[in-house]
Amino acid sequence: MLSKSDLSARLNQLDGKGYKAYQSVKGKYDMDKFILAIDHVQGDPFASPSRARLRLPLTSTGMPSYLFENPDRRVALADIIARQFNQAIRSLAKGNRGTGKSGMVYIDSGGQEVLPRTAVKVDNEFLELRVSIGLPAAGRTILGREARAMLLDELPTLLENTLYRVRTNEREVREHVLLYEDQNYLRGRLAPNGIVAFIGNGSILPRRSGVSDLPLERGRAIPLVAPPELEVEMETWHHGTLRGMGVPLGVTLIVGGGYHGKTTLLKAVERGVYNHIKGDGREWVITVATAAKIRAEDGRYVERVNIRPFIDNLPFGQDTGAFSSENASGSTSQAANIMEAVEAGAELLLLDEDTSATNFMLRDARMQKLVAKEKEPITPFIDRVGQLYTEKGVSTVIVMGGAGDYFDVCDTVIMMENYRPREVTHEAKLIARQFPSFRQEEATSRLETGPGRVPLTESFNPFRGHKLKTEARGLDTVVFGNSTIDLGLVEQLVDPSQTRAIAELIHYAVRYVDGKRSLREILELVYRDIAAGGLEVISPFQGQHPGDLAYPRLLEAAAAINRLRTLRVK
Repeated sequence: MLSKSDLSARLNQLDGKGYKAYQSVKGKYDMDKFILAIDHVQGDPFASPSRARLRLPLTSTGMPSYLFENPDRRVALADIIARQFNQAIRSLAKGNRGTGKSGMVYIDSGGQEVLPRTAVKVDNEFLELRVSIGLPAAGRTILGREARAMLLDELPTLLENTLYRVRTNEREVREHVLLYEDQNYLRGRLAPNGIVAFIGNGSILPRRSGVSDLPLERGRAIPLVAPPELEVEMETWHHGTLRGMGVPLGVTLIVGGGYHGKTTLLKAVERGVYNHIKGDGREWVITVATAAKIRAEDGRYVERVNIRPFIDNLPFGQDTGAFSSENASGSTSQAANIMEAVEAGAELLLLDEDTSATNFMLRDARMQKLVAKEKEPITPFIDRVGQLYTEKGVSTVIVMGGAGDYFDVCDTVIMMENYRPREVTHEAKLIARQFPSFRQEEATSRLETGPGRVPLTESFNPFRGHKLKTEARGLDTVVFGNSTIDLGLVEQLVDPSQTRAIAELIHYAVRYVDGKRSLREILELVYRDIAAGGLEVISPFQGQHPGDLAYPRLLEAAAAINRLRTLRVK
């Protein structure tokens, strides 16, 4: 770690020319206490960028102390500082200059969700920004004069501009911080209010397009308004009393015609496990933190999962109490996804008929007559969904457009009409009595999940030859040693930085793998360490730039390990 003057002296050696140290333009911050640490220098202009940290005492920032007085506020403050620094890059940075990535400045600032990240650290004493930079170079030679200008002019200017933006827009920063705090508070109040999700009145759920997470323009979108039967009031610390739709505990169906908003509502609930920025439209869509999206996943790897509650008596005597497959079918993969989610602590399952295996969801009366139960190994989800709640405390929300048999087993029915929800439970139950399905319940036993699976140490080899290989490729892929983990159908991952964190987290978790602890116990120890030391504890670069990491939930971390094709369990 170098002071400004030390760094300037070293850079002078690159081309022998003098350089005037950076001077504060606005004069509002004590930038003489600014420290620049360069933790990694790239091998050439086309390699991964260099990594640097910009550090300043909190007392020099001019930010009021209430903005960082508790962990939630520090997370939100760090988030908006990263966003403001990114805005400063766009407006002030000179951009690429030279070959390859020369002149690039980047900070991991996120999208619509507010996630704990390693990009900015706010503690009791310091503000630290972790940035990636492309040192200006020609071939494999750093251009000294351009590097001095970038490191000692441009980076401090970007930092000072960011602090200026934060200080002069204190109202916006305060709203961002207090919104995040209230969102977390509401999430903790769901269970005491008997609900698994809350969708505030006026929420804008549709997105701009299938490839954009931005909200549909308000002139085109229909704001959600809760039906009177499901409307609840939720008190907040900073935003008064909110009114909206509460999704009750138990089994809830979302029904309605095609293109009327069923899946849009489910996707909003699915993303409600994360907090969203002001203006997203889903600021007050709050879902229990342990909600898991479940779907069929043809071809996925499964290692010794107890799927017997759903699938038993397979041909050739294959044991479904410890089911393994290199290439699971739609029904077996969906059963495994449910059992793994419950094993990892899921309290809410989210299913969409469109992405589920039909034979897994239902066998109607006619099919039961044709194919006797003793010839059918699948116990359909319709006959277990009630047990999941009554025996395991796991609620379920299902988008269902074509199987009215579920009216018999649900607790609540919400009909979407033109993106407006109606509560139609009474009508659905009346129809179920008037038109009985005559199907026979096929679950003849309790829903036994069994003990947690215990991973074996030989499952985890992060080396490819003699080289450590743990990395992410975009949002959907983790490379761990010689293995590639496909997370393309793990639908609640929202940020590539989460995937990078999962790659590091798997490597970090190996220290707790002892052949005795279950997968959930191992991950709980990892997340205990993260709670104590921040997300950067899983980074191999302790005390340095910890990488561009964002917080992944335990459920997604477990999902990644469960898809590791070298996984072996007791």
